[in-house]
Amino acid sequence: MRRSDLVCTLFLLALFLGCKAQQTNTREKEAFEKARQNNWLEVFSDSCTWDWTEQWFLDGQVASVSNSEMGMQLSAGPQFKNDAHHMVLWTKESFEGDVKIEFDFTRLDFETRCVNILYIQATGSGKEPYNKDIAEWNTLREVPAMRMYYDHMNAYHISYAAFPNKGDEREQYIRARRYMPDKTGLKGTDLKPDYYPDGLFAPGVPHKITVIKKERDIFMRVVNSEQSYYCHFTNPDLPVIEEGRIGLRLMYTRSSRFANFKISELNN
Repeated sequence: MRRSDLVCTLFLLALFLGCKAQQTNTREKEAFEKARQNNWLEVFSDSCTWDWTEQWFLDGQVASVSNSEMGMQLSAGPQFKNDAHHMVLWTKESFEGDVKIEFDFTRLDFETRCVNILYIQATGSGKEPYNKDIAEWNTLREVPAMRMYYDHMNAYHISYAAFPNKGDEREQYIRARRYMPDKTGLKGTDLKPDYYPDGLFAPGVPHKITVIKKERDIFMRVVNSEQSYYCHFTNPDLPVIEEGRIGLRLMYTRSSRFANFKISELNN
C-alpha cells in the first residue's frame, strides 16, 4: 500500500472511531436540549456523602447502602434469581408534575447480567393493600420481587447499565416502561424505542445521567469522558404520571455508586 493510501485509510478509520465514540444521536439531542432549557426549580439535593437515611428509605433486607466521601454505594445481594437479593432505594419526598433528575453514576460490578433501574414518580395502585403512598406498604416489599412493583405501582421505569439475564454484555440496552398495575405484568408497558449503546457504563467509569420527564415524553442524556448519548422515549397511549417518589433499583448481583443527586420540578 502506498504511503498516501495508508494515511488516508488511517484518517478514515480514526474518523469512524471518533464518530462511533461520540454516539451523539442528533434528533434525541435536540429534543433533550429543548426540554432542558425549560425553567427548572431544584427541590431536592443530596451529595450522597452523608447519612442516606435522612432522605431515603430502603426496600430489601439483604442489600446494603453506605456513604463515603465518594458518594452512596448500593449493593444488592449476591444470589442470582433470589428475589430477596433485589433492592430499591426510595426518596422520602414525592414530586409533582414534570421533573428533571440528575446524578453521577459509577458501576462497581463486573456482571454481564441484570439491570439498574430508575423509577420515576411511583405511586401504589390504590387497591388495598397497595395504597397510593408506597411507604405505607413498604413491609410488603421486604422481598422486593419485580412483580410487586409492576403489578401494583404506577411508575415510569428506565433500565440502564442493563444486560439480558443470559449474560451477554454485547447486548447492553437502555429501555423505558410505564407500569400498568392490575393488568398483565410487563406486557404492553414498553415505551419505544429501545436503545443499544456501545461503550457506556464500563466498571469504575463515572457517568453523569440526566433524565427529564415532561408530559408524555422522557428524555435522557448519559455523559462520560469519551462520549455523550441521548435517548427519547414516548408514551402516546398509556395514562400520564403526574406525581410520586423517585427510586433506584439494583437487581441481584449488581453494585453501583451514586453522587450529587438532584431533582427539579418545572417552574411554570
